[in-house]
Amino acid sequence: MTRKIELPPYETVALVLQGGGALGSYQAGVYEGLHEAGIQPNWFAGISIGAVNAAILAGNAPEQRMPRLNEFWETICRSAFFPDASVEAQITALAGDGPGRAALSAFAAGRALLGGQDGFFTPRVVPPFLWPFGGIAATSFYDTRPLKETLERLVDFDRINARETRLSVGAVDIETGNFAYFDNASTKIVPEHIMASGALPPGFPAVEIEGRYYWDGGLVSNTPLTEVLGHTPRRDTIVFQVDLWSSDGPRPNNILDVAEREKDIRFSSRTRMATDAATELQRLRRALKRALDCLPPEAAVDPEIASLRDLSCSKVYNVLHLIYRDKQYEAQHKDYEFSLPTMREHWEAGLADIRRTLKHPEWLERPRGLGVVTHDVHRAKRDAAQAGEPDAAE
Repeated sequence: MTRKIELPPYETVALVLQGGGALGSYQAGVYEGLHEAGIQPNWFAGISIGAVNAAILAGNAPEQRMPRLNEFWETICRSAFFPDASVEAQITALAGDGPGRAALSAFAAGRALLGGQDGFFTPRVVPPFLWPFGGIAATSFYDTRPLKETLERLVDFDRINARETRLSVGAVDIETGNFAYFDNASTKIVPEHIMASGALPPGFPAVEIEGRYYWDGGLVSNTPLTEVLGHTPRRDTIVFQVDLWSSDGPRPNNILDVAEREKDIRFSSRTRMATDAATELQRLRRALKRALDCLPPEAAVDPEIASLRDLSCSKVYNVLHLIYRDKQYEAQHKDYEFSLPTMREHWEAGLADIRRTLKHPEWLERPRGLGVVTHDVHRAKRDAAQAGEPDAAE
């Protein structure tokens, strides 16, 4: 059992969840580690599958969140073609992590494409390019109505809209190309908002909300960190940012490696750059605040000085970055490989990473100096190895 952790007095404790399909069970593992440590976020922000996980968390009481997450992932990772999960688990265990496991992973991904996933999506009987009548059936390969039923069963939308916990999910207006955040602070959240955030074309259909149609937010930005850090009024914030795609990776050796690496780069949404830009901006705000505080009182009447004061900020931001690292057997189809054994491995990886992160209590402290800091357990381990030092979290 992980010891209970009492965080320093942050005003916002945010869990930020990237999109990534089947990889999203890694985020569930991260939340499990936070839950067992007694850390309860008061703001959940997500894109795509991150929006689904965020809705389940925000839409349930803390004591119900883990059972609901488990039910969701156990549901959508069931297959009509291979209903006996115990047999699948035994075959997977025998395959190990070598070529046999890679073949099983490819088979599971192909099975998802052909048959869909329970409680999530089903293939259209008539493919879209053969549908003569236009509309939703002509613009997507799958029907996501099962996901709406799953959300309605597992998420208490009345609780979300009571605003006990903040929820933000991102989508893209397909006509304007503009990014939109749906936030329960200003919007009544319904299942369609969550579905819109994960409506990745051409697989899934656009979702209508108040006469506008939306696609997956990952088409524009797959990481909702900027929504949390850029929100006003600014607040002292600790962010657990959970990414499912790594911007770092090896040089491809074959065409399948190329497909995987291209997807990693595209959906990582330049996370590190966005994180660095957001933190550098906050450092500048804090430096501006200190400079303005040195001016004489009479300068406050200057309208330009007043404008600068609006931009300044003395708040602190602490970002703890957790990034999923690929397994040896995984390939470009990893985001739609929904087998139960793989889902559980992703979950355990997230749990292991957050447990190792929380073994660094100094990382949870309020930043000093310029007031912005980022931590990454994998980066810390790599740096320690390069320096020939032991990893304190091991």
